[in-house]
Amino acid sequence: MKEKIQKLQKLYDEYVVDCYRYLHAHPELSFHEVETADFICRQLTEMNIPFRSGIGGNGILGKIEGRNSSKKVIALRADMDALPVCEAVDIPWKSVNENVMHACGHDAHTACLLGATKILNDLKADFEGTVLLIFQPGEEKAPGGARLMLEDGLFDEIKPDLILGQHVSVDFPTGTMGFLPGTIMASADEIHLKIKGKGGHGALPHLFNDTVLAASQTIVSLQQVRSRLCHPLTPMVLTFGKLIADGATNVIPHEVFLSGTFRTFDEKWREEAKTHIKNIISETVAAYGCTVDIDMPDGYPCVVNNEGITAKAKVFAKEWVGEENVKELEVRMTSEDFGFFTQKYPASFFRFGVKGESNADTGGLHSSTFRIDEKSLETGTGGMAWLAWSFLND
Repeated sequence: MKEKIQKLQKLYDEYVVDCYRYLHAHPELSFHEVETADFICRQLTEMNIPFRSGIGGNGILGKIEGRNSSKKVIALRADMDALPVCEAVDIPWKSVNENVMHACGHDAHTACLLGATKILNDLKADFEGTVLLIFQPGEEKAPGGARLMLEDGLFDEIKPDLILGQHVSVDFPTGTMGFLPGTIMASADEIHLKIKGKGGHGALPHLFNDTVLAASQTIVSLQQVRSRLCHPLTPMVLTFGKLIADGATNVIPHEVFLSGTFRTFDEKWREEAKTHIKNIISETVAAYGCTVDIDMPDGYPCVVNNEGITAKAKVFAKEWVGEENVKELEVRMTSEDFGFFTQKYPASFFRFGVKGESNADTGGLHSSTFRIDEKSLETGTGGMAWLAWSFLND
C-alpha cells in the first residue's frame, strides 16, 4: 500500500502546488476566510465528497467513508486563515491582498490536506473506517476557530477516535517530520488594559493622575508573578508588546492602553495566575490614583499530544520518510488552538520541514519574508495520507 500511496501522491503533486499557490495569492484574515472556504468547497464537490460548511463561521467538515465506515474514525485538520502582514517576497503567486499574507503556512496545510483527501478518496474501497476532513478558520485569533467549530457541533453526527494536525517547520529541512508526546505548546491568554485618570500639563503632575507612570509600574509589578508567585520549575511568559500613551512631551494623557500575552504549560497555574495578574493590576493602578478596565478573555489551552497516538505516528512516519528523517520537536512557548481538540479527543500535533534550497534565506513564521520550499508539500501531503491510512489499519 505504501507504493500505491506514493504513486498517488506523485500523481497529485501538481494539483497540490496549484492549490498552494492559489491560496497563497489569496489570503484572508481570521474569520474572514469566505473565498478560501468557497475554494475548498469547490474542491470537495469536484471530488464528490460530502461536506458541511459554515461550522463555527467558515469552517468545513468533509467525510470520506470506506468499507464498514463506523469501524474507526480518523480526523485530519488544517487551518486556513492568514495574518495582517505585508509580503516582502517577490514571487509570481505573491499575495494580491494588501497587508494580508500567509506568513504561517496555513496555505500549505490546506493544500496538503486537499491532496491527502484526493489520495484517501481514491483508496476508500481499500480501507475500513471513516476519515473526517477539518478545514478550520480563525486559528490566529481568539477565541479560536477550533473552539468555535467544536461549540457549533463539529462532531455531533460522528465523533473521531483520534485527530491529527500538522504544521510547517522552518527549523527542519524538506522531507522531514517531527513529533513529541505530552505538552508541546503553551496556553495563551491576552491581556488588554485601559488605564484611566485625570490627565493634564506635564509640568504640573501634582494636580493630575500620571497614567503613563501607572502603566509603566504595572508592567514592572507584574513581573513578580513570574519571579515570585510562579513555581520556579513551571514555564511561564508574561510579555507586554503594546503600550499606547497618546500624550505629548508636556501632556499626561487621560488614558493609556496596554496589551500583552500570558503563557504557561500548567493549566492549574494558568487559572491561579490570572487572579494574581488582575489583583496586581488593580492595586498598582489604584496606588497612582487611577482606575483600570481589564479585559482578559479565555484564550487557548495547552497543546497536549496523546503519548500513545504520538508514539504510533512517529513509527508510521519512519516508514514513510525513513528513520533518519523523523525528528524530535522542541517544546515551544508559542500556542495553537489545536489545544481545544487535544482537550477532548486523543490527538497528535506534528510538523513537517519546509526549508530547502529554494528558500534557504526564508524568514521565520509570521515574518514578511516567510516562504516554504514547495517540494515540502510532497511530505505534507503524502505523510498525512500515510498516517491516516496507517491508523485506520492499526
